[in-house]
Amino acid sequence: MSAATATPALDVDARIPLRGHLRHTGALVRRNLLWIRQDPESMFDALLMPVVFTLLFVYVFGGSIGQALGGGQDGYVQYVIPGMIAMMSMTLSQGVGTGFSQDFNSGVMDRFRSLPIGRGSVLFAKISVELLRMLFATTVLMIVAVLVGFDIHHWAGLFAAVGLSAVFASSIMWVFLTLGVVLKNAQSVQAMGFLVLFPLQFGSSIFAPTASMPGWLQHFTDYNPLSTLADAARGLMVGGPVAHDLWITLAWSAAITAVAAPYAIHKFRTKN
Repeated sequence: MSAATATPALDVDARIPLRGHLRHTGALVRRNLLWIRQDPESMFDALLMPVVFTLLFVYVFGGSIGQALGGGQDGYVQYVIPGMIAMMSMTLSQGVGTGFSQDFNSGVMDRFRSLPIGRGSVLFAKISVELLRMLFATTVLMIVAVLVGFDIHHWAGLFAAVGLSAVFASSIMWVFLTLGVVLKNAQSVQAMGFLVLFPLQFGSSIFAPTASMPGWLQHFTDYNPLSTLADAARGLMVGGPVAHDLWITLAWSAAITAVAAPYAIHKFRTKN
């Protein structure tokens, strides 16, 4: 895209006041929600993923890992459910990138960029709707968790853990939005997302304690944001230390957002 084409887009954003950006974001959020209403199949992942993963890990791995924890399957339920909240925040974040790429390829984004609206509003609306999808998936997860025996010790801690997961998820969504802008199609975004998600999820404390892992891998898991998010969620929901993991998770979220958000908005404004 030429500088002459990119400059008007930047000028449009500069002329729109904050209230206008909020109004545009709200209108685009409504548009995305109406699209979900017309295509309810797009919610299948948010509905089925927490059910399938919870039943899989509790009933397939819960007995053996639970014995290692000293509490059997019931003890594993208390361990894995807070980790599953962390997993939901990462896994569902990938959808914002694939959906964004599909909108580009279908021509929807060309229409948006021809309108006198804030360019950042398009991205903020996408993130807002994906956060709502994540909250829906977390609600389904907690319903299934209670059915398989999870005890909610601290309701305030549960809400705090969900809020922390939403903060982290919003930062990761900027990364996937960038992939949705830079890569050519949704399949490429999904493949790249898998390469990012797989080592972070399984090289963490989400599904099993890290004490038996090799030393070099333990150093990775200690500062893996999914490990710190899962451990902070456990401390908030079940009891235990929270502060260290909480601050590391928030630091990761702030750092990822500070780097990825401006870059994603810039690439969206200048994409040809």
